[in-house]
Amino acid sequence: MKKVTLTILIAVSFSMMIQAQQREIPVFISGQGGYQNYRIPALIVLPDGDMLAFCEGRVAGSDDFGNIDIVMKRSRDQGHTWSGMQVVADAGSLQAGNPAPVVDLTDPAYPHGRIFLFYNTGNNHESEVRKGNGRREVFYKTSVDNGVSWSEPVNITTAVHPPDWRSYANTPGHAMQFARGKYKGRIFVAANHSSGDPQKHFADYRAHGYYTDDHGLHFHLSADVEMPGGNENTAAELSDDRLMLNFRNQTGDTRSRAVAISSNGGASWDTVYSDPRLPDPVCQGSILTIGERKGKNIIAFCNDADTRQRDNLTLRISFDDGRTWDKHFVLGKSPENYRGDFTAYSDIAKISGHKIGVLYEKDNYSKIVFTTVDW
Repeated sequence: MKKVTLTILIAVSFSMMIQAQQREIPVFISGQGGYQNYRIPALIVLPDGDMLAFCEGRVAGSDDFGNIDIVMKRSRDQGHTWSGMQVVADAGSLQAGNPAPVVDLTDPAYPHGRIFLFYNTGNNHESEVRKGNGRREVFYKTSVDNGVSWSEPVNITTAVHPPDWRSYANTPGHAMQFARGKYKGRIFVAANHSSGDPQKHFADYRAHGYYTDDHGLHFHLSADVEMPGGNENTAAELSDDRLMLNFRNQTGDTRSRAVAISSNGGASWDTVYSDPRLPDPVCQGSILTIGERKGKNIIAFCNDADTRQRDNLTLRISFDDGRTWDKHFVLGKSPENYRGDFTAYSDIAKISGHKIGVLYEKDNYSKIVFTTVDW
């Protein structure tokens, strides 16, 4: 009897160990697949349940500028396994980056949905572009076969990049589409830009967004968010036709996320504030609408919840449009005496009713991994 019990305990322990190992699945590993480094994850779930993971494949190293492609992998089993890698956008020896994918579910011409992938190109380092020595441009590609093939790139720079702006970047992470209400079908891409000569502490940066109400035929710019240093923005639909922009404060004077609320679908901003409930080490974050309860949208938010370093990646859940955060799940916490950035950029997607997929950078940018959270 004791031998049988011991055997069962060993089997159960082994099963639990396998499950623990499966919770964090490598998707992009630096040094593999022809790229020295992978960064800037983005994640979407398609109508058929497939999941697409995007990131920047950096050919020569970890630098933000250089020969950089946008690459993609697919999972057909909720993230347990991932396909081989596909290059989606390639700007030759220059950079193609800041992937911002979204599925348009409201175009009658594409009843099964059409994927938009917004991205940026650049011909110089960000520091030089801020000085006026270079150019960042804005493109999108589409796919009507769930990401198997992609259209030729469409350059929308003149529509969303005024001539006096300098640096420019999409979110990074997924773009979003209004699912209901007055602005149903609007695709909104959170973004940021600099204008004028560089200022101390990146005060020349501002958050903004751009959007389309006709499935990519025409684009419109939002107003700037009047907070110096607004950078790396992410957007989610709130109740009552509102939109929340959640962004990084590049000045670093307040180590928390900044928030702007719009009551007209992201065209302009009613209120702007720092949210001390969302600590941040001046890094990227990701926000997503995942449901509705009692007339309020349920919002998920993920970032490095630390004021000093890129660490302590945490997923939070709000049941009242982001006013309070009732649940939190720590996904990555560095061991004692760890040197460097244990976790960094992330993106999130709703897999099922109570399951969220999280794609995130880990271990000093040596890998991008995937995990799920049952909230």
